[in-house]
Amino acid sequence: MMPRVAAMDRRFETYEQFWRFYALEHSSRTNRALHFAGTTLALGAVAAAISIAPWWLAAAPAAGYAFAWIGHLLFEKNRPATFAYPLWSLRADFRMYRYIWLGRMGGEVRRAQECLAAQRR
Repeated sequence: MMPRVAAMDRRFETYEQFWRFYALEHSSRTNRALHFAGTTLALGAVAAAISIAPWWLAAAPAAGYAFAWIGHLLFEKNRPATFAYPLWSLRADFRMYRYIWLGRMGGEVRRAQECLAAQRR
């Protein structure tokens, strides 16, 4: 396994550069599954806030971030990119959510790994 470059040590000029880094930081299938569960619960909380009661909106970030941070802490063993790149991380989380639905996220991780390996040669 190749060592990772910490988000704090990198500066990204484009979202696509950040996306490759984000994919690498989510190489654990368990971490991605936890992100997926958290995002699903967060979207459910937003739906509940619209249809049931506004206070459900407070549960959305708690659900989403709790699952993601557990995934990073216990399975990925890295620091979430949210701390350094909050908006790009949110955008990337929804992109990853979509790719998981489409069965494409594993391929994104592999492409990011190949790109990193090529850069190191």
